[in-house]
Parts: sequence; C-alpha cells; structure tokens
Amino acid sequence: MTGGRGAGDPLLVVVVKGYPRLSETFIAQELLGLERAGLRLRIVSLRHPTDARRHPINDEIAAPVSYLPEYLYQEPLRVLRGLLSCVIRPGLWRALPMFLRDLARDPTPNRGRRLGQALVMAAEMPAGPVWIHAHFAHTPASVARYAAAILGLPFTISAHAKDIWTSPDWDLTEKMGEADWTVTCTASGRDHLAALAPGAKVALAYHGLDLHRFPLPQGMRVPRDGGDPADPVRILTVGRAVPKKGFDILLDALAALPPGLNWRLTHIGGGPELAALKAQAEGLGLTPRIEWKGALAQVEVLTAYDAADIFVLASRRTADGDRDGLPNVIVEAASQGLPCIGTDLSGIPEFVTDDVTGLLVPSEDAPALTAALSRAIADPALRTRLGAAAAERVRRDFDFAPGITRLTAMFRDSWSKR
Repeated sequence: MTGGRGAGDPLLVVVVKGYPRLSETFIAQELLGLERAGLRLRIVSLRHPTDARRHPINDEIAAPVSYLPEYLYQEPLRVLRGLLSCVIRPGLWRALPMFLRDLARDPTPNRGRRLGQALVMAAEMPAGPVWIHAHFAHTPASVARYAAAILGLPFTISAHAKDIWTSPDWDLTEKMGEADWTVTCTASGRDHLAALAPGAKVALAYHGLDLHRFPLPQGMRVPRDGGDPADPVRILTVGRAVPKKGFDILLDALAALPPGLNWRLTHIGGGPELAALKAQAEGLGLTPRIEWKGALAQVEVLTAYDAADIFVLASRRTADGDRDGLPNVIVEAASQGLPCIGTDLSGIPEFVTDDVTGLLVPSEDAPALTAALSRAIADPALRTRLGAAAAERVRRDFDFAPGITRLTAMFRDSWSKR
C-alpha cells in the first residue's frame, strides 16, 4: 500500500508501552501501513524490548524509536531536564491539576512515573507540527494525555483488550472525553467504551491481516482422523502463557479426550505461566504429547500454522476483568485454512461463527472444549469445511488495507480541522 504525503501532515508521534514486542505484530503492521500510506511517524516507547527475537516486519518500519526512562530513578538527570524544560510552559499548569486528580484516585508510584515520562517526552518532542497517538488506553494514553496537555497538542487513542477491561471507568471516560477520537478493534470493546463516554467519538476498526504475508498454503492437509498413533492430529495454540488465554483449561480438556484418539499439541509463546503449565501437563500425563516451542518470530509461526490441523484458544475472563478482544492469532490461523476452536468471549464471536467458520464453546467449560476437540480431531471433512469458510471470511472481511485507509483518513480529517 502506498499513498502521497499530505502537504499539511504533522509528525505522528505514536506512544507504545514497549517496542518491539513479539506479541504485538498488529501494532507493527499498522505502523508500517501508515508509513506506506504516506504518514511520517516517530515511535516513543515507555519500555525497552525484552524479547530475544523480533519480527522481520519491525525492520521494515522506518520510523525512529526513542525510549523514555522506564523507571525515573534510572535517569534522574534526564527527568530533571524534562521538568526544567516544561516548567516555563503554560501547559504544565494545565497538566498538573489533571495529574493530581488522577493521583488522588490512583495513588501509586506508576501514576507518578507517567507524569515523569510525559515531562521527558514533552521536553524532547521534535520541533514542528506534531500529533500524538497512544496505542493502548492505559499507561501509554496517560503519558500521551499529560504530554499533550503540557505541549497544547491534540491526541488520539487506539484501545485494544486489557486496557479496556481492566482500566478504571473514570480513567477511560476522562481520556476519551479529551481525545479527538478513540478507535478500537472489536465491536464489544467499542460498545463498552461508547457507553462510558457517550459524548466521545469511538470508532471500530478491525486489525485485519496483510494478506501478502499470509498467503493461502499450497496443497491439501492430510485427512488425519486421530486413528493412527504414528500420525496424530496436530493441534496448535499460540499465545503468551497468561491466565486470560485459558491454557490450563485447554490442558484439562485434552486430558479428558477419549484414549483412542491420537493427537499432539504444539504451544507457541513465552510468558510467566509456562512453568506452571508444564507442571500441570506432567501431572495430567500429557507431557509426551506436547511440544512447548516458546516465543517465535512471525515467519516461524506461519510455518506452524501450515503444519497444523486444528487451532485452539481457550480464552477466558480473569478475576480482574482482563480478557482477549479478538485475538489476532485466530485470524492468522484462519487465513491458513485452519479450523479454529475458540470461546464465546468478547470479540471472538465477531469472527468465529459456530459450525460455520469454526467451533465455539462457553468460556471456562473444559468438558465442552473436550467435545469440540474430539469432534474436530475425528472428522477431517469437518475441519476442511470450517477451515475453507474461515479463510474465505478473512479474505472477504479482514484484509488490513481498508482499515489502514480508514485510519489514515481519520488522522488527516482531524488534522484538517485543527
């Protein structure tokens, strides 16, 4: 995708929590798409990268990246320079009351860190016209909001999943009320945000996929039916090992499959719960049937999609309200003709229609997941039908290009009115 740069386009400064991240290919895809549409970008990250690998797409993004102090005590002189630079700005005295109101409701060190990062960001902002955009409505949007107030600049927000469902309502309401607009990637998220801030502009834009990176696989999958111990049905799941992904539920469901069905599970992803999940698998007697691959680059994940017969993700809502939106890995797997088994949570039913483009089961229901897995393992014709319909749905409704076109138009429309 290419596009001409508008003569009046400002520099788009995109605030992210960490960059690059293996789990956030959707952000990298969007940044590259906006660059190719002609926008000039700068990335500001609140944290340094922690992943040992990076996706090739990150190397295609031309935007420079700057890192704010992750912890203020680590760069005190930089924070002090930021304060001294901003203290003469009238905008600081608009931002401070805003910060103090927030601090009264959220009296945590993190809240103070956000102001310190905003001071550094504001002090180091490049000269010339600038627009600030935050990816995620929690910490990045707080820093973007304070910096925008200090500099007298507009800002906008992309909200996703955890930030929508675990942020305090007052925090989201006030940010959206001050932002020019907020965009999110599921209808369920949009409806929730719109209810919190009835006067704010909240738009829906699915992430979609760059289908040039996800071409349909060549050839047909082997019609395995779970009857051959030497050629088991290959099940794939992808995601960070965190509670909302429901991998513990998946292991319980797999342990309850009929003993005559032959299957093998591959998990791709890092995360803090990996050790506990491996111990659970050992206790259930599943270890010989599971391969834990760790975090992989996108090209390696694509190879895993091609090798699999079934994709499954047992997403759940956690005690603090956190949940998936529409996991990008479901759309990625579907693009490869994989039948997907998911839960009826949040934005997943916006893509997976039960028994049409995949199978849906209730969240937290291991027996229902066992039944769906058993059905899909034993019926290769069902898998072929569901996978073909899912791949067609991706190509019809989830190409990322229209979303980038719309997002570019939203930025330029807002810029033209300033």
